[in-house]
Order: sequence, then structure tokens, then C-alpha cells
Amino acid sequence: MRDEQIAEILTRENYEFKKLMSEHKRLDTRIADFSGKHYLNTEEEIEKKKTQKLKLLKKDQMEELITRYRKDHSIN
Repeated sequence: MRDEQIAEILTRENYEFKKLMSEHKRLDTRIADFSGKHYLNTEEEIEKKKTQKLKLLKKDQMEELITRYRKDHSIN
């Protein structure tokens, strides 16, 4: 089973995963907003970097849940 398939299952069945996915998408939108600007002031640059790091953290947490699901269900 592919990670995308497990993610679909977890999105339906696991509140924590669904919440992480939603937050990840929200952060992605925020980063896109920053990227759409021609110039970022210092404060915006810092906020963009923080947002990128937080998005990566959410992705890592989702990957951990996928790995745990794979292990708990003996899926290779």
C-alpha cells in the first residue's frame, strides 16, 4: 500500500492526522501568499521561515502516523 493510500485512510479515520493535514494545507497557503509578493520586509521574511519550518514539522508528524499505521497493520 502506498503512503498516499494510507494518508487517505488516516484522513478519514484519525482525527490527529486530519488535523495535521488541515494545518499543513493552511500553512502551505500562507507560504504561497508570501511567495506571491515581490518584496518581503524583514518581519515577513522571518514569518515565512517560521511558517516553512512549522509546515515541515507537520509533514514529519504525518509521516510518523503513516509509519505507525504501516507497522500496526503489518504493511510493507
